[in-house]
Amino acid sequence: MELYERLYDESERVNVQFVGVTTENGRFDFGIVFTTLFFGKPLITCMQTGKSCLLNRDDLDDLDHVKDLFDVHDDEEGVALQEFFRSVLPPSILEPQY
Repeated sequence: MELYERLYDESERVNVQFVGVTTENGRFDFGIVFTTLFFGKPLITCMQTGKSCLLNRDDLDDLDHVKDLFDVHDDEEGVALQEFFRSVLPPSILEPQY
């Protein structure tokens, strides 16, 4: 009896970008994995918190969502992260599948 069902098992060579940014109130170090998986959304990992999320430009329209993803409590810092991610994330190319 199997205890799990494998849903997918994919391998691909991906582009990874590591970038550190500062805002007026803090510092962030991100790893950004650009992949064709996950509906075309890059995988973002915050090195300080260890949190990861899938994020594309469309997701950046919701300031509260961005602040929640990166444990930011200040609107100005959240806006700075929105601006940063808009500069590094490619335009959405895939249609939403949910």
